[in-house]
Parts: sequence; C-alpha cells; structure tokens
Amino acid sequence: MEVLNNLLTGFGVALTWQGLLYTLIGVTVGTLVGVLPGLGPSATLALLLPVTFGLDPTFAIAMLAGIYYGAEYGGSTTSILLNLPGEAGSVVTCLDGNLMAKKGRAGAALGIAAFGSFIAGTIGLIAFTFMAHPLAKWSLSFGPPEYSMLMMLGLVAAASLSRDKVKGLVMAILGLLLGTIGTDTVSGSERFTFGIANLMSGLSFIPVIMGLFAVGDIINNFTETSETGASVTGVSYRLRDLLPTREDWSYSIWPIIRGTVVGFLLGTLPGSGAAVAAFLAYSVERAVGRRRQLLGTGIIEGVAAPESANNAVTAGAMIPLFSFGIPGTPTTAILAGALMMYGLQPGPFLFVNHASFIWAVIATMYIGNVMLLVLNLPLIGLWVQLLKVPFYLLAPVVLVITVIGAFSVNNNIFDVWILLIFGFLGYLAKKNKYPVAPLVLGMIISKKLEQSLRRSLLMSLGDLRIFVSSPISLALSILVAVALLATIFSFFKSKKGVRTQGA
Repeated sequence: MEVLNNLLTGFGVALTWQGLLYTLIGVTVGTLVGVLPGLGPSATLALLLPVTFGLDPTFAIAMLAGIYYGAEYGGSTTSILLNLPGEAGSVVTCLDGNLMAKKGRAGAALGIAAFGSFIAGTIGLIAFTFMAHPLAKWSLSFGPPEYSMLMMLGLVAAASLSRDKVKGLVMAILGLLLGTIGTDTVSGSERFTFGIANLMSGLSFIPVIMGLFAVGDIINNFTETSETGASVTGVSYRLRDLLPTREDWSYSIWPIIRGTVVGFLLGTLPGSGAAVAAFLAYSVERAVGRRRQLLGTGIIEGVAAPESANNAVTAGAMIPLFSFGIPGTPTTAILAGALMMYGLQPGPFLFVNHASFIWAVIATMYIGNVMLLVLNLPLIGLWVQLLKVPFYLLAPVVLVITVIGAFSVNNNIFDVWILLIFGFLGYLAKKNKYPVAPLVLGMIISKKLEQSLRRSLLMSLGDLRIFVSSPISLALSILVAVALLATIFSFFKSKKGVRTQGA
C-alpha cells in the first residue's frame, strides 16, 4: 500500500505541465534518435547533459530517461523498413521484420513493435515499482563466473538463429575474434591492429552493423534484380489496415510476454544490455514458439519477441542504477552522472533521502510509455509510405544515410571504410547463407566475456571448477552444454540426411 501511495504522489508531480512537457520532449527526441542510425541514446544523452543544467532535477532526469527508452521504440522503424539497425538492440528485428516489409506487412510489423514495446515497458515498470529491492539483490549474486556462462549462453543461442547451426557458430566465433581487435584491457598491449592507429580502440560497432545489414542488403538486391528490391506495391496504407490483426495478436501475445520476462531480468544484470536480451528472447521463441520452424521467414513473432525484450531492458536497467548505484550500460552510466551532477547519489539511500524525486521519475516513465504509443501509431502509415519508393531511388538515400551515420560516430573517415568493408562481407555472407546476426552478438559480448573469464580464472587461480561452483553458474553451464550438444547433433543429422539423399 505504501508503494501505491508513493507512486500516486509521484504522478502528482509527473502530471504537472512541466512534467508532461519534458517527458514529451524526451520521448520524441528518443524516437528520432532510434530512427536515425549512428546517433544512439548514449551519444545523445552525453550531448544534451549540459543543456539540462539548471532544470529541476526531476524534469531533467525524466527527459533524459525518456530519450533512453524512447530510442528503443524508434530503433525498430529502420530495421523493419530498410534492414538498417541503428542500435544493437534492433539487430534481431531485421531478421523477420524486414522480410515482413517485403511481403507487404510492414504496417503490422511496426504496429506489433509499438504495442509490444508499450506492453513490455509497462509490465517492466510495474515489476520495477514493486520488486526493485529483491531483484537488485538477485542481480548482485552474479559474479564473473555467472556472467561468463551467461555470455556463453547468449553466444550459443545466437548461433541457433541460423537454420544451419554450424554456420551460425562459425559466424559467432568470427564475431568474438573481431571483438578482440584493439588494446588489451588487462596488459595494455595492442592486438591485431597491424599498426593502424584507428584500430587501437577496436572496431566501431555502428559502422559494422550498418555495413553488414544495410549496405550488404543493397549490394545483394542490385546483383539479384534490377527491380524494386525492398519496395512493395499493391498494399493498403490506411491505418486500420496497417495494424496487427486478431490472428497476429494470437501469435504475438506469448512472445511479447516471454520477451518481456527475458528482457526485464537481463536488464537487472549490469552489462547485459538490449542486444543480448533481444537475441535470447528470439532464441526462446526458436525453442518454444508455436511457429518456431517459420522464424526467419518473416513472421510476426520474430518482431514481437525481440522488440518486447529490448524495451523491457530499460525498466530492468533502472533497478541496479537506482537501488545500488551500479550503471549497467553506457546510457545508465550517463544517467548516473546526471544524478550526481544534481547532488543525488544513486544507490539505496536515494529511495530514503529523495523518495519524492525517485517516485516522480518512475511516474513520468509510465506516462512516457503512453506518449510513445500515441506518437508511434499515427506515424506507421507515414513510415510505410517509404516502401512506395522504387528501390533504385531508395537505395542511394539509404546509402547516404549509412555513410553519414558511420562518419558521425567518431567524425572519422576510417569508419566509412569499415562500413564499406563490412558491407561487402555482409553481401558475401548473404550469398553463401551465413547468418550475420551471430557475428554481431559475438562482437558485442567479446570484451565482456573475455573480462569475465579472466576475472573468474584469477579468482580461482586457474581452477575451471569455478564455473560450476554456484547454483546459477552450474545451471547456466548445463544450458550452454545442452545447446552446444544440440548444435553438434543438428550438424551430424544434416550430414546423414545429405548422405541418405545421395544414396
């Protein structure tokens, strides 16, 4: 009852004209950041942090938080329409979302992404409201061994996204290797930089994913056909025809719920992030979904699950930030900096010493979720109009956007070369049916996995039994082993089938 009273008090602040205005500004900017590749919520928050100086702390944090979760909403738009993920969390959405667009179902994909994001964000906030303290304690039970096994599970799960699981595993390992390029965080020595100064900090992630997906897709479309490629014709553009049907909802509701649970729980673990949550949510659908055999062919569950997961992460990520002062992502680290700038120390005493502030911010997040749904639904028809543009006209525009996005990450022309190189790699992978999503996840978790493994082995003086020493790490190790055995079994089964057909 006390929680509800605190929340009602928070709504009293959030529903003032200042609270509504700054929340609206935050979610609107966040949506634009998600739609435009290359910016990202972290960079946007860093740029806007000085602008908020002098504002009331409640409204400043409400606006910055709105940018954070609003960017996850907007990230699905270009992934579905243009196969162009601007953020790691929207990479998985490309797999089925873009195929739905090519089938003339872009509106349904965008609609379920908006509704799924709203449902996941709201459920995540309710869980945050009532379960912040116990879940924060649970997240602290994850040490380096548990994180090592969690990252390994995510990697093996990503490999299962491909119908040919061995090819998926090869690409995941390649992603791990690419992630080691740069300066070793422990010894400080350079690795695989070949004397190139621009590689000392590693490969820039945004140019890599834009190259693999958008540029690779453009090259593939031009080599395969001279016609429309991604554009579709003969589709109704009325809003009521663009929204998900009753059948779509019947297929999507459980993926949304499962994705929400996966995303929220992983969000409470510092360092996991939206990308790992989206990949794992998609993998869960691969394992238990009603139409799991059709995933990757353009079905709505392939959009509902990852989009719900990457939005639930934002609510979960607030738990370690507010409850223990531990920012789990670069974006929440900037939010932590903003709190300290206003003299508010993130941690357990925040709820005690500044209860009115924290509950007002939580209330603005509920309101922001509703605002995002109201903002995004009317825009669906506008976004889908993009698909009326012939591909030979749309492709140069997309290419210009990707080049600008790649350059704007570090204002470095070297990143444009990275974009083009990985665009050609993405084309080769598509032609030879190698999935690029596992490569992306491999790059994302490479450094985190390496750090966790090293810390674990230092803690145990090289004893590998540390990875099965706790119930959590033991359970995760068993899941990793089962997933690897399933991949090996699938490989030998496919080989046997080939021999049988040959005979």
